[in-house]
Amino acid sequence: MTLRRKRQAQQAALHPARKWLISADKMNTVTSLKTVKRKVAPLVEAALAESGGLLRLAPCWVPRSFLQPGQRLKLHPDDLYAFGLNRGGIDERWFASTTPAANENRTPDEGLSYVVAGRQRFTLQQAVAECGGLLIGDRLWRKYNKWPVYSKFFDNMGPIPHHLHQNSKQAALVGLEGKPESYYFPPQHNNVGNHFPYTFMGLEPGTTKGDVRRCLENWNKGDNGILDLSRAYRLKPGTGWLIPPCILHAPGSLCTYEPQWGSDVFAMYQSLVEGREVPWSLLVKDVPKKHYRDLDYLVEQLDWEGNTDEHFKDNHFLEPIPVADAPNEGCTDRWIVYGKVDGAQLFTAKELTVEPRARCTIKDGGAYGLITVQGKGQMNRLTLDCPKLIRFHELTEDEVFCTESAAKAGVTFENTSDVEPLVVLRYFGPEANPGAPGLRR
Repeated sequence: MTLRRKRQAQQAALHPARKWLISADKMNTVTSLKTVKRKVAPLVEAALAESGGLLRLAPCWVPRSFLQPGQRLKLHPDDLYAFGLNRGGIDERWFASTTPAANENRTPDEGLSYVVAGRQRFTLQQAVAECGGLLIGDRLWRKYNKWPVYSKFFDNMGPIPHHLHQNSKQAALVGLEGKPESYYFPPQHNNVGNHFPYTFMGLEPGTTKGDVRRCLENWNKGDNGILDLSRAYRLKPGTGWLIPPCILHAPGSLCTYEPQWGSDVFAMYQSLVEGREVPWSLLVKDVPKKHYRDLDYLVEQLDWEGNTDEHFKDNHFLEPIPVADAPNEGCTDRWIVYGKVDGAQLFTAKELTVEPRARCTIKDGGAYGLITVQGKGQMNRLTLDCPKLIRFHELTEDEVFCTESAAKAGVTFENTSDVEPLVVLRYFGPEANPGAPGLRR
């Protein structure tokens, strides 16, 4: 017997539970699961039958090489650079995502959420591809042939560059989709505001296209001065914003919940942020190659009327609104993302709070992705438990995908705590909530 095996035997004799504890620890990781890449439909159907129409999801972490993590995602500090220092820090966690992250040197499954079914895992993307309307509903499946939206936590120490997301027509020129998005600042993830809890949005009324063009001409001279043409809004936890495509914005340093269209296109218009260079490549990454140095084309990507709107805040600011058909006593449901983009409701989101020992059944109009931001409890037959700290490969019990049929039938939430509220955020796909509030615009 080798010395190592002898020591292991001695430890097992002294601590008979140790072997089980080590085994249980290994089982609590994504890497311990068997990855299934096709023919997942039977696994999906079995998981739905066991849970009451729900799928458990594993955490999906995404790094950004040009940003500094805000450290409010509950990811262990030792794992902030788990993808490698060259890939940048992890400042995003994506929810119920079937959208690949548009990162250089990305891993093959980066940005894709995994379903956890017993000791096996498979991507939500594959589950939707095989099960279609069973998960997202026949209406969405017929129209999009995929789950067309996703949400994330976006968490940085400071501001990020003034940028826009292309619209569908612009993005189609490079074979991609446009991206409208929305923000909500959950108080549970914003105990500190970090370096700059303000967001520059749009352009000052009266700004000309020539002003923006000069900023692009001055790209290599240092700070190109694009923020001099904009105005900043102080960010307030518990509120949010709706940002259509082609609107310039430089998100501040609050941790943000972001329901959005399933695309990762963007164009950075600011050359220097907190002393860090923004490479020209991040301005033109989703632009046809023939326009890489076409300043007029880059200026024309902006929605000029939307950016210079004199009533920008009135037309984009979101405050929570109670849902009209309130649930049982002890439960509060609120709209946190609502409104239309170019006349279409592309995504919405709600925040449900269940008081200690309260129970309620909630009916919704469509499938949704859910993240638990506080407390513990039950969701149909699945446990919900908001973690305090997460290692990079660890599984959690805080994220769920709810099928359309389960949402319409009604999902029962129960808070099993005597002292702490259970709070969950859930986001929906296109036209799931026709009765949602609207914005002025």
